[in-house]
Amino acid sequence: MVKVAKNGRKDLGGNSASISNDHLKLISPTDQAPDPEVADRPVRRKFTAAYKLRILREAEQCPPGQVGVLLRREGLYSSHLTNWRRQREEAEREALAPQKRGRRAKDVHPLAHRVTELERENERLKQRLAKAEIIIDVQKKISSLLGISSNLPESDKDN
Repeated sequence: MVKVAKNGRKDLGGNSASISNDHLKLISPTDQAPDPEVADRPVRRKFTAAYKLRILREAEQCPPGQVGVLLRREGLYSSHLTNWRRQREEAEREALAPQKRGRRAKDVHPLAHRVTELERENERLKQRLAKAEIIIDVQKKISSLLGISSNLPESDKDN
């Protein structure tokens, strides 16, 4: 923490230095306009594919020791060449890779598998219910033929 005493001295944790008040005054934005030539934030350079290929061809044709001259002239770094060569090799590999034929597959919803699974289970349960209803109807008919009374509650006798 910096403390400024009334006498104009600045205390930096035990060390004292004599500083005049002129050095401590703040400059407001109206006092000094920023330099219009300097950007607030540096703009990242973007290189087109054609430019990259042209520079790579020139670099490959340069005699030994002349690549540095090319890089200085273009304002580039050797890492640019390394990255661009890697990008070119990857693009060539992708271009030569076998392509899938036919229509593109539709994007599958993450829950689509679960939905189909539940639909199958629903159909299976409907079939079991139909079989159970048939069995119950047969049991009712047999009990009425044999004169056996059912011990079902009143709500179930109506069905």
